[in-house]
Amino acid sequence: MEGEKRNLTFKDFCEISEEFSLCMNDYLYVYDIPGDTYYISARALKRFNIPSNVFHDVANTISTFTYSDDIPLLLEDMAEVNSGRRDERNLEYRWIGLDGSPVWINVKGRILKSSDGVARLMIGCINEIGKRQKADNVSNLRGESSLEEHLKLLGSSLSDAMFLRIGIDDFKIINERHGSDYGDFVLRAVADCIKQCLGPMQSVYRIVSDEFMILDLSGANYDDMNQLYHNIRSAVDSIISREQYKAIYTISAGLLSLNDLAPEDAQNYNQTMKFSEFALTEAKIRGKNQLYFYKKEDYNTFLRTRYIRSSLRKALEEDFNGFELCFQPIVVSTDGELFAAETLLRFHTQTGEYVPPLELVSILEESGLIIPVGKWIIKNALEMCRKCRERYPDFVISVNLSYIQLLKSPLYEDIAEALEAAQMPPTCLIVELTESGHLENTPAVQNVWKKLKKLGVSIALDDFGTGYSNLINIGNLRPNIIKIDRSFTVKALRNDYEHELLIHIIKMVHRIGLNLVVEGIETHDELEKINELNPDYIQGFYYSKPCPPKEFVQKYLTAEIITEFQEGNAHESL
Repeated sequence: MEGEKRNLTFKDFCEISEEFSLCMNDYLYVYDIPGDTYYISARALKRFNIPSNVFHDVANTISTFTYSDDIPLLLEDMAEVNSGRRDERNLEYRWIGLDGSPVWINVKGRILKSSDGVARLMIGCINEIGKRQKADNVSNLRGESSLEEHLKLLGSSLSDAMFLRIGIDDFKIINERHGSDYGDFVLRAVADCIKQCLGPMQSVYRIVSDEFMILDLSGANYDDMNQLYHNIRSAVDSIISREQYKAIYTISAGLLSLNDLAPEDAQNYNQTMKFSEFALTEAKIRGKNQLYFYKKEDYNTFLRTRYIRSSLRKALEEDFNGFELCFQPIVVSTDGELFAAETLLRFHTQTGEYVPPLELVSILEESGLIIPVGKWIIKNALEMCRKCRERYPDFVISVNLSYIQLLKSPLYEDIAEALEAAQMPPTCLIVELTESGHLENTPAVQNVWKKLKKLGVSIALDDFGTGYSNLINIGNLRPNIIKIDRSFTVKALRNDYEHELLIHIIKMVHRIGLNLVVEGIETHDELEKINELNPDYIQGFYYSKPCPPKEFVQKYLTAEIITEFQEGNAHESL
C-alpha cells in the first residue's frame, strides 16, 4: 500500500481530493514540496481570499491570505515541513475570508516520502475551528447554523413565524459555584424542558452559550407563546426541585413576531437574530425571570440611547465638546440678593440635537461617564464661582452629585483637588445629592459626607418632598441645606394640608439649625405666599431660568467683569 501511494503523482492526488471534497465540509489540500506547488479544494475560493486553488511559491502566496499576526507562525511551520524533519502537520492559525475578516482554521496533514526518504508530497485537510456548529452535543440540539439554513429554506413562508429566545439567568454563577460539568447538566435539563413543552410546528435550537431559540410556525399568537414560556418555566422549576435545589436559577425570554418587522428585516436572518437578542436582553434588564415582547418603539429608544452614549464618548475625546454649563440663581428670600447659583449640565450632540437633562444624566450614570463629566462640572463651576466672587465676595456655587460618583470614584479627593487647583475655599461649594432615590446609609457614604463637611463643603439634600422623602435621611446625612422640590411647593400653594405640612417642615428645619431653599417659584404671587412661611432662600423662574455663563455674567456682574469674560478665555472654559 505504501508503495502504491509513492507511485501516485501530484496530479493524481489533486483529482482524488477534488472528488472527495464534493462530499465533505472540510477543504482538502495537496502540497508538492519539491515543485513548490499547492492545490486546495475549489470550494475554498468561495470562503477565503485565495488567488487560485492551484498556486506556486507556496510560503509567500499563503502569507498573502494569512492573518498578519500569524504569518511568523506559518513561515516557521512551512520551514519545518520543507526540511523533511516531520512526518505530520497540525497547526491552528487564521486565514483571511472573502469579507476581509480573519477565520480560524486547523490544518492537518501527512508527509509522503520517496523510497530514499525525501519529502515528496503533503496531503491533508483544513477545517474551520471557529465555524458555528450545526449541532450541539451538550444539549443534544441543532445549532445556530442549522437554524439559519432552515430559515433560508422556508423563505417567504416565514411571514407568520414567531421566535422565542430563551436564556438561563446568571448561568455564569452556576458554572463558578458548581463547575462546568453541572453547568452542562443544567443546559441539557433546560433543553429537555423546552423540547417536552413544544407542540407541532415548533422546533428548538441552541444558538449560543446558555441561549436557545424556539421557532414557531404554527400560527401561534402572543398568548400562546406566553403560555409556552410559562410551561417551560414550570418544567424548569420541577428540575430544580428534583435536584433538591442544588442550584436555583430562572429563565428569561424575548419574543419576536416577524409580523412586527419591516418586510426587508423579516427576510434578513441577521436582523432577526439582532432583534431577538434585544428582546431577551430587555427581559433581563427588566428584572429577569420574565417574558418580554419585542416592541419597535423600545428598540428605537435603545438605538437612541446607544447613539447618545456614542456622542458622549466622542464629546469627551474632543475635550468635552458639546457640553455646556448653565447657572440658575439662588437668592435670599428677604431681599432678593444673590446668594448662590446651581450648576446645571446641558448637552448637544455633534449633529446639534439637544438631550434633555433627565435623559442625559440617566445615560451618563448607566455608562459610568458621569465620573469624568462630574469632575469637569466641578472644575468649571468653581471657575464661575471665582469670577462671581469678584462682585459678590460671599457667593457660593452648587453642583449636583450622582450616586455613581459617590460610590465609584474618589469623590472627596476629586473635590479637594479641584478646590486647590481653582484656589478657592471649601466654603464656596455646595454639593447636592438628590433624595429621590439611591441614598444609602452605608459607611462609604457616611465617610465621604463627614470628610466633605470637615473640609468645609456644604451638603444639600435636593428634591425634598418627592416620592422617597423621609426624615431619616436628614438624620443619617446631616445636611446643611434642605431644598424643597417644586412639585411639593405647588401642592403647598394649592392645598391646605400640604401648606400646613410645609409650615411645620420649615419650622423643623430651622429648629435643628439647617437652612432651607424653596425651588420652583415662578410668579410674584407664589413668591409672596412662600415668603410668608419664612424660607431662607428662593430658586425659580421668577428670578431667572438657568442661563449660560455669558448671560449669567451680564445679569449679575459688573461691566468690568463682563469685558474680562468676553476678552479672556474664561468663558470658553465654561
